[in-house]
Amino acid sequence: MSKENNNKEFKPYISADRIVPEFTVKSVLIGVILAIVFGAANAYLGLRVGMTISASIPAAVIGMGVMKVFFRKNSILEANMIQTIGSSGESLAAGAIFTMPAFFLWAAEGVMELPSLLELTLIGLFGGILGIMFMVPLRKALIVKEHGTLPYPEGTACAEVMLAGEKGGASAFTVFVGMGIGAAFKFIIDGFRVASGTAILAIDKLKTEVSMQVYPAIISVGYICGPKIASYMFAGGVLGWLVLIPAINLFGADTVLYPATVTISEIYAKEGASGIWSNYIRYIGAGAVAAGGIISLIKTFPLIIRTFKEAMMGLKGNNGAETEVRTNQDLKFPVILGAILIVIILIAVVPAVPVNIFGAVIIVVFGFFFATVSSRMVGLIGSSNNPVSGMAIATLLISTLLLKASGMTGAAGMAGAIAIGSIICIIAAMAGDTSQDLKSGYILGATPKKQQIGELIGAIVSALAIGGILYLLNEALGFGSAELSAPQATLMKMIVEGVMGGELPWTLVFIGVFIAIVVEILRIPVLPVAIGLYLPLELSVAIMVGGIVRWFVENRKYKTEAEKNDVVNGGVLTCSGMIAGEGIIGILLAVFALIPVGSGTLRDVIGKAGDVVNTGQIGGLVVMAILILTILKFTIWSKHEKES
Repeated sequence: MSKENNNKEFKPYISADRIVPEFTVKSVLIGVILAIVFGAANAYLGLRVGMTISASIPAAVIGMGVMKVFFRKNSILEANMIQTIGSSGESLAAGAIFTMPAFFLWAAEGVMELPSLLELTLIGLFGGILGIMFMVPLRKALIVKEHGTLPYPEGTACAEVMLAGEKGGASAFTVFVGMGIGAAFKFIIDGFRVASGTAILAIDKLKTEVSMQVYPAIISVGYICGPKIASYMFAGGVLGWLVLIPAINLFGADTVLYPATVTISEIYAKEGASGIWSNYIRYIGAGAVAAGGIISLIKTFPLIIRTFKEAMMGLKGNNGAETEVRTNQDLKFPVILGAILIVIILIAVVPAVPVNIFGAVIIVVFGFFFATVSSRMVGLIGSSNNPVSGMAIATLLISTLLLKASGMTGAAGMAGAIAIGSIICIIAAMAGDTSQDLKSGYILGATPKKQQIGELIGAIVSALAIGGILYLLNEALGFGSAELSAPQATLMKMIVEGVMGGELPWTLVFIGVFIAIVVEILRIPVLPVAIGLYLPLELSVAIMVGGIVRWFVENRKYKTEAEKNDVVNGGVLTCSGMIAGEGIIGILLAVFALIPVGSGTLRDVIGKAGDVVNTGQIGGLVVMAILILTILKFTIWSKHEKES
């Protein structure tokens, strides 16, 4: 009863009877540009470290800054539309890179042909549209009726940032400076090659090594995630590289252990600790990540069932007089249902998508279920903790088993399973993002229907771009390489292969499963530890450095909580900019790697120009120090600027 009263009393910032600019040409164009920029940056980041970030707040800040600088009149609802479209694009990219690179990895192994651009575009488009359409009917049940119960952290924070619009110009400047710094250092390290991107310390007595990347994006991920998550990932890395690798070297020196075909001593002599990691530890990590994802789903199962029941009951209230009020207008239910039916039919009949009618049914069932789960989960724990990978793993396990049972095996079965998993992964990511955006709009007084159209525009633009981005990165750098390890997609590929052909080293996988169970028994978050175990240590150490910087900033003395939040958020904006800047230059360098110049490429020419002043690992550590000082400049050292 009290919940209903709270909803009746809630008044958005822009009341329902006020009409202000919202869905305008400039807001759509700026949103589309940010969707492409943050989508490309998130794709690059996810393919490097297996993690992505939310672009809602940076997009909102940039939107407000651009509107103030170039268009004197500033409408908060136009800024909200910009972040709605921009974040929609990056969410689709985040969902796509978790699974789609598996197609390229199989093509490199000769298992199947490279996927066409049309196939990648359609998979992204179908997943994006379904994710939005599945979520829209849940808006009143989850956003409106549960206001005050479901906080939707990112959506609420994004609204608060936009409400503090008078700070938009300065905050936007921080993001843009971060983009410039991230871009500059990426070009220095991987373009001119003036400094080494990785610092390595060999520990011969343990027969392992400790390493650290010095890239802006990796350190920024640690700052944004915070010290707790960063420390959990670091713990997983320590377990893998300072416990398991020395143990494997000690106990199995002269042993030939599957999947390797030579002795462990030979692997270490030729490839070092990274050879032991690639042959053994990553399978243990894969088992831990898979178990962690499934444990996350099991723990939330009562919530999942309750959410699904409440959402179904909430659908009954989607038609009525309240839809005539501007702030309660959604896309009409017949339009939603028609769009869903058309997309499902196209999935089943379009030859470019390797999914038959049976697979389309799986997508409907799992897609709507996980869209509902994702929408509720992000409302409670935020997008960053939404177990999208766990949902994808569960989907792949079940869909691969069902396809195998139906007789769809071999390359066709594997391609079908990844296509299904890709669409559902995108559905879950898009549903969560749409929920956060609609929450921001609910607080600000946006028109839901216009936001939903904005979401569709962002999804369409990102779907058109994602195929080209994946092709470009694979051609220039190669998925599975040191620069683009594509960890999540490699895991999904391993799961499908394991179910279809039974070729996985299951002993190693189950060691990882039981490590995850032990971590869960100790009441430590499983997924961050498992991801740290699965990724190379150089990433976990760099993320830990970013987490330590965040801890240092948070634990200084502040006069008020608001002042503390202001300082900490300055670092979040700087780091978000650095991630976007590095991602853009990463894409640009991939383009340079495809432009022939003499006997090499433009990237080779640029690299040779910098070789004459290559400072190696010392230079990399200097870069790391400068990046830390940059974050401090826009956090604790900017205090006097904020006060003035």
